Amino acid sequence: MNRLGRAVIPPLVAAVVGVGVWAASVTAFDVPRYVLPGPGIVAGAVWERPGTYAGATALTAAESLGGFLAAVAVGSAAGLVFAVSPLLRSAMYPYAIFLQTVPVVAVAPLIILWMGYGPQAVVVVSAVVGLFPVVANVTAGLVDVDPRLAEVFALYRAGRWRTLWRLRVPSAVPALVVGAKTSAGLSVIGAIVGEFFTGYGSGPRGLGYLIRASADQTKTADLFAAVLLSTLLGVALFAGIAAVADRLVKGSYDLR
Repeated sequence: MNRLGRAVIPPLVAAVVGVGVWAASVTAFDVPRYVLPGPGIVAGAVWERPGTYAGATALTAAESLGGFLAAVAVGSAAGLVFAVSPLLRSAMYPYAIFLQTVPVVAVAPLIILWMGYGPQAVVVVSAVVGLFPVVANVTAGLVDVDPRLAEVFALYRAGRWRTLWRLRVPSAVPALVVGAKTSAGLSVIGAIVGEFFTGYGSGPRGLGYLIRASADQTKTADLFAAVLLSTLLGVALFAGIAAVADRLVKGSYDLR
């Protein structure tokens, strides 16, 4: 409980202080609501359409989670292949950097063209955005093991695959956790960007559509509400992944 309190109470206090400064600044400087609405106005926008915001948040959360899981699965498999085959690593790893260097707004329309409008395209965009941190960290974790432990395995004539599963994979779990935490936030960004392009199609609409529609119509309060919900969604996904990761890291040390 003390650990939970240390993890939760300071961010909550900071949030309360931030909202207070926000409200006081809007009132003190008489900022027009179309420029910067106060916290009460933003909360009122959510209160007027709770079902719309709840449904959009749930859809974006599902797409972000799907993209994150796909990124972890594909990225871990790619990192495993790169660790097993130095030739493939030297040949293909530079092209993995392509995922990090190409702007997502340039890739998203192509994915939607190939996949069609709908949540499936958003999941793919989310996975593409969150893939590279997993590939990079898993590859580094599998390749960079403690040389002393590698010597012990070689001394006892452990085979290549036994060394991989009993040494390299457990050693790479902390690196996987770091990559997964980074990917969690990026997956939400990817889902939002994907919804920018798919939101005007038929079917359900997520927070990305609300952000774009509110900006186009200059509904600043609705825009702030959608952005804040997107931020909270990213924080929630990151916190959930971090909680699972702590147990995963402890389990990896038990395997050693």
